[in-house]
Amino acid sequence: MLIDTHSHIYSEDFHDDIDEVLQNAYNNDVKKIILPNIDSGSIKRLIDLSNNYPHVCYPLMGLHPTSVSVDFREELSVVEYWLDKYKFYGIGEIGIDLYWDRTWFEQQKEAFIYQVNLAKSRKIPIVIHVRESFNEVYEIIKAEQDGSLRGIFHCFTGDETEAQKIIDLGFLLGIGGVVTYKNSNLQSVLEKTDIKNIVLESDAPYLTPEPKRGRRNESSYLVYTAQKIAEIYQLPIKEVAEITTTNARGLFGI
Repeated sequence: MLIDTHSHIYSEDFHDDIDEVLQNAYNNDVKKIILPNIDSGSIKRLIDLSNNYPHVCYPLMGLHPTSVSVDFREELSVVEYWLDKYKFYGIGEIGIDLYWDRTWFEQQKEAFIYQVNLAKSRKIPIVIHVRESFNEVYEIIKAEQDGSLRGIFHCFTGDETEAQKIIDLGFLLGIGGVVTYKNSNLQSVLEKTDIKNIVLESDAPYLTPEPKRGRRNESSYLVYTAQKIAEIYQLPIKEVAEITTTNARGLFGI
């Protein structure tokens, strides 16, 4: 069994064929799917899908850094409201994104730290979005780590030094379709990283792995990422599935 630890299959991209997408996932042994939230506009779809497939879909609650703007404090109030109202398995996806724009950098930091502390107070993990912001995110997590913080650095594409810093903080590396790309440096990084420190993720509908690149990504394609991981670690795919599933179950309590 595989667990997709990061998927947005509740999004509008899957409005017309979500049942088929979930059946495809099941047919490819992806039996559990973690759903990180984006902002207040995505919550209804997130919860509806989780209610419809309660033994497959496990929701997270959070405010994505690219949704941080002038009303971010109101958005954080919505996050807290839902955390008190519904069962969530972590806080996510949260973090800092400086790829597009630095306008809201200070607000992103404030929102990130606020949500990190929500996770600490509720003793649940976090899923971190990092884009052009590793040092900024790392310094915050390092400062906030009191032994209770745990989670995933989502869509890890960094170098060996960054991987070790994450592991030393007690976090896991989220590995997705990028590992299958010819120009990716992830293979050389993972060769020096124990598989006990990674989980698998699709980030559907984004970052589709080879050989499906160019199409909308979906959770069933996680099998291609798992196959590449098996090749890198020179392990049977069954063992890769067992290890990464154990890692994900331990983190999210599923």
